[in-house]
Amino acid sequence: MNRGIIQIQSNIQKVQKENNINHYSNTVYIQKRIIDVLLGTIILIISSPIVIYSIYRIKKESSGSIIFKQSRVGLNGKIFTCYKFRTMYEKSTFNPYTQKEDSRIFPFGQIMRKYRIDEIPQIWNVIKGDMHIIGPRAEWNILVKEYEKTIPHYHQRHQVKPGITGLAQVSYPYGCNLYDTKKKLEFDLEYIKEWSLWLEMKVIFRTVGVILHREGI
Repeated sequence: MNRGIIQIQSNIQKVQKENNINHYSNTVYIQKRIIDVLLGTIILIISSPIVIYSIYRIKKESSGSIIFKQSRVGLNGKIFTCYKFRTMYEKSTFNPYTQKEDSRIFPFGQIMRKYRIDEIPQIWNVIKGDMHIIGPRAEWNILVKEYEKTIPHYHQRHQVKPGITGLAQVSYPYGCNLYDTKKKLEFDLEYIKEWSLWLEMKVIFRTVGVILHREGI
């Protein structure tokens, strides 16, 4: 495991040194914004029956709020409120990482996570401009404080807006420890550095494949 972590850190440093990770250019931002608005609108229209049914099931299986709100880190480290469908029982035992067969998640919550239904409310974050459809995962601000202390170059991923899905999410299993976080950072920096319309479309298609095959993001 230690050898793996050292290799990941070396890869991250290599990506960072080969080309500084900077903000997207105005041209790239415009292209991504067009994709965000068009794809976000399509998702909202197609998913509206799913949204209505999800609200019904959440209320039926677990009392409490429908929407889960959490502080996440966005562009340049700015904190914003991220919206998701709640998948866990309220007042569950605190654990920053979700585990397999997590008892805190109610039955329909498992289904929502499996098919990424819980992510749909984040479209509102995209419309507001907090997030992109595609980008590094929006991480909880509490976890980010720890990551920035222990993971070199972790702050580089915050030079762009986070996304609902991204290269790291479709290239690596659901993260549950520091090793996974370092591995995903490698993909995040690669995505930012190598951005192109082709890569954007590739991530979108791979996201659809992940959802259909019910793999974790």
